[in-house]
Amino acid sequence: MRANAVVPARFEPQPPVSAVPHQAAPEVAVAPSDTPQASGYGEEVDASTYVSRETPTREEDDPPLAMEAMRAVQILNPSGEVTMPRPDRTRVMCVANQKGGVGKTTTTVNLAVALALHGNRVLVVDLDPQGNASTGLNVPHHTGVPDVYDCLIDSVPLEEVAQAVEGIPNLWCVPATIDLAGAEIELVSVVARESRLARAIAAYPGHFDYVFIDCPPSLGLLTVNALVAAQEVLIPIQCEYYALEGLNQLINNINLVRQHLNPKLEVSTILLTMYDRRTRLADAVEQDVRNHFGDKVLQAVIPRNVRVSEAPSYGQSVMTYDPGSRGATSYFEAAQEIAERGVKEPVSRNA
Repeated sequence: MRANAVVPARFEPQPPVSAVPHQAAPEVAVAPSDTPQASGYGEEVDASTYVSRETPTREEDDPPLAMEAMRAVQILNPSGEVTMPRPDRTRVMCVANQKGGVGKTTTTVNLAVALALHGNRVLVVDLDPQGNASTGLNVPHHTGVPDVYDCLIDSVPLEEVAQAVEGIPNLWCVPATIDLAGAEIELVSVVARESRLARAIAAYPGHFDYVFIDCPPSLGLLTVNALVAAQEVLIPIQCEYYALEGLNQLINNINLVRQHLNPKLEVSTILLTMYDRRTRLADAVEQDVRNHFGDKVLQAVIPRNVRVSEAPSYGQSVMTYDPGSRGATSYFEAAQEIAERGVKEPVSRNA
């Protein structure tokens, strides 16, 4: 009987049952807000420094192509206004460095085009027998073309030899042919051989704001003629160690010409070329040059740029070949700096 007896269940108190069963709250997707959110751990976001992701950035406002187009318009100056100051007298600048490959011809061509595009009358005298400046300006310089050799040896007037550069207003070029290679020897027996170019430039009937003389990579009679004819020397310096080695000899030769032939000659401008920002050597060379020459060194520095090297193959300067490139912008800044240094008071834009 005990085994079949029903044992009453033990009563245990139960928790009260609510009328509505409990359900998990559904997950609701929250749209991203433009308001600042705290990053947790008690941090607060400053609303004054917060920028919405929908706010356009400067790069989105001015994309690279638009910036490049703006630079191109500034460099080409289609309006033809005088945006670079014109000097009150003709500035004859000799671009010299006896080391080859430092950018003498490239500097001469691009500075001349930049100044001419912005209202200055410019003459380029190609005194290098290789004739690279003539090539860069697309001026014929094959055998038989009247060139600077005729001016030096046969005393032909400079205006009969100078050619207008196509597509660039206010720019003329005196070309050089291969005949100029023999001028070094032929000038030895000529009377007043060091001042032949100076007299040819002085006898030119027209007025120029700038005369750039592109010298050969040597210190021979052609370079001496250029130093005697010039008032200022512009020295392009490649940002490498070898470029500094021969600089002392060039300065000594300039001092000799100043003492004996041209007391008005001075080194007025130093331009750093082929600057590679990725190397420490370029920075070291730049600091050495700036410490030694001081304010004569232009603030504008010409970087290594493939567009600068490509332009001569099309018979153009980089200013017209790719005016929005870094190379064109750098040469434009250098030309502007040279123009501003040459005058005390800049002229008006519409002068």
